[in-house]
Amino acid sequence: MPHVIPLRSLTVANNIATVDLGLGFVTDTAADSLQARVTQVVYTLTGVPGATRAQILVEGGVPVGIVPGIVTSRPISRRYLATPDIPAPSRTQTAPPAPTAPKRSSVQAAQERLVALGYLDPGAADGRLGPATTAAVIAFQKWEGLGRDGIIGSQTAARLRTAQRPTPVTQGPAGKRTEVLLRKQLTLAIEDNRVVRAIHVSTGKASTPTPPGDFKVYGQYPRWWSTPFREYLLWASPFDGGIAFHQYPDVPAVAASHGCVRVNATQAQWLYGFLKVGVPVKVLATS
Repeated sequence: MPHVIPLRSLTVANNIATVDLGLGFVTDTAADSLQARVTQVVYTLTGVPGATRAQILVEGGVPVGIVPGIVTSRPISRRYLATPDIPAPSRTQTAPPAPTAPKRSSVQAAQERLVALGYLDPGAADGRLGPATTAAVIAFQKWEGLGRDGIIGSQTAARLRTAQRPTPVTQGPAGKRTEVLLRKQLTLAIEDNRVVRAIHVSTGKASTPTPPGDFKVYGQYPRWWSTPFREYLLWASPFDGGIAFHQYPDVPAVAASHGCVRVNATQAQWLYGFLKVGVPVKVLATS
């Protein structure tokens, strides 16, 4: 049963909606989720006729310094939340890290199989272990139902020798489309009903799930400002409101996001280039 946060008072005066909430508003959530919670309250209160800004109080006081990236000591407007207060990341900052491990013939052989099966870009098959290979191995392990550790151990190596390229879960029209498989935590990039690339992703956790359904990419932004979390989402392709495919530094092997589809830095630009506005996105809960 969800925790109920008491509403102590709500007043509107001089175009400012002032709300006083119980202590649970700032103690029952992580810092990044608190940012989204504050944004939700501001957007709700500024929807009240006559209110253009919102002042949030907790137990009668201002929650100063508790919300990262948001100044709560004064009333907050929608415009303030939508305006970046940090510089946009440079192209250098968005570039994937290069592998530094020594070359090994066994790694090269595994990489070539990952390329042939649609998990790894051909340019990354250099015999060196690195982030691109790790992400590809995790994607392979997810599809094959193996342990998701990103390591080419004996079981993964044996399965690589006999595996087949992933196939779409559903049949669709010719052209490009994607399937987001929530159970497997995979995104399939599909063209003419053939999987071009199977990508390791992390979708919404249980408290903020990625909604199943049929959507379409409606925009593409190399650096997209996220109003709820006040940060830039890199190589973002939104398909359902603020939910988007985007690059993220932490892409665990399980669902962990706030609803978006997180993509590793080594695959984010490739997926961004594959997608176009209008490309169908099917999010499947049972796959």
